[in-house]
Amino acid sequence: MSNAQTPSAPYRHGHPKLGLGASQLGLDQPPSAPRGRSPEREAADAMQIAARAGLAVLDAQVSFGRAETVIGNLMPRPSPFRVMIKAGRADRGPDYVEDEARAALRRLRLDKADTIMVQSAGDLFCPQGAAVWDRLRQLRDEGLFAKIGVSVFASDEPVALTRRFKPDIVQAPASLLDQRLITSGALAEIAGLGVEVHLRSIFLQGLLFLPPDRMPVALRGASGPLSRVRRMIAEGRSDPLQAALGFALSRPEARHVIVGVASAAELQAVIAASTSPPPDLDWDEMALEDPAALVGGGGWAA
Repeated sequence: MSNAQTPSAPYRHGHPKLGLGASQLGLDQPPSAPRGRSPEREAADAMQIAARAGLAVLDAQVSFGRAETVIGNLMPRPSPFRVMIKAGRADRGPDYVEDEARAALRRLRLDKADTIMVQSAGDLFCPQGAAVWDRLRQLRDEGLFAKIGVSVFASDEPVALTRRFKPDIVQAPASLLDQRLITSGALAEIAGLGVEVHLRSIFLQGLLFLPPDRMPVALRGASGPLSRVRRMIAEGRSDPLQAALGFALSRPEARHVIVGVASAAELQAVIAASTSPPPDLDWDEMALEDPAALVGGGGWAA
């Protein structure tokens, strides 16, 4: 349990769809003594803020066991969150995946979690994939998890995958810049199958927040369209954070929108922006088509 104090800030409830992703909080880094606030302090304060704001979901899909241990030590008790954890690598077989799942729960100091997430569609199609999926369903039936989910990309044929494996949750990238799974109708079709859709990567590598002179070389081709989008947002009397959140939170397909932050202050800004009415913008005109820009995540992208 943490004794860290929540930063002094006005109390406010967040949008009911909003969820906190822990992957950007720096807890996977080796212990160090940097200047300023430590990742542990940021994580403790962020979770306290999330709890006070009524955020229902804590996505604890982190890369290393140490990060899970830190989250387990800092999480408010009793946990107010639907906690999501990641499944182990399917190519190591169902026994490994089960052992890792039980170890993750111990590190998080939980008897059970809401959801265990398969990290990529490719895991389901490896030689051990079917056996791993059967084992996850068994763990769900035993009550260790309430739901099983799969994290997908636009290239994964997510509708066909959903029809075949029938997950409880599909987590997918979608943003005002990357609308592929929305314009194709894939997310609406998945939601229509009774599957819970979570949006991730809603800030798409933080592209809207990067000044033109800091754009990665590989993404310079998107600088013109991004400048146009920024201008449209400004003319709509909004800002990039409000626009990105407004788009994602207004999507009828999405049950939750998972936002990764690097600090408690960032989470406070996200919660504040989430409570504003979505700006009156032409979302359709903001979608990017540059394939180099429509990949991955990081920073604000989670």
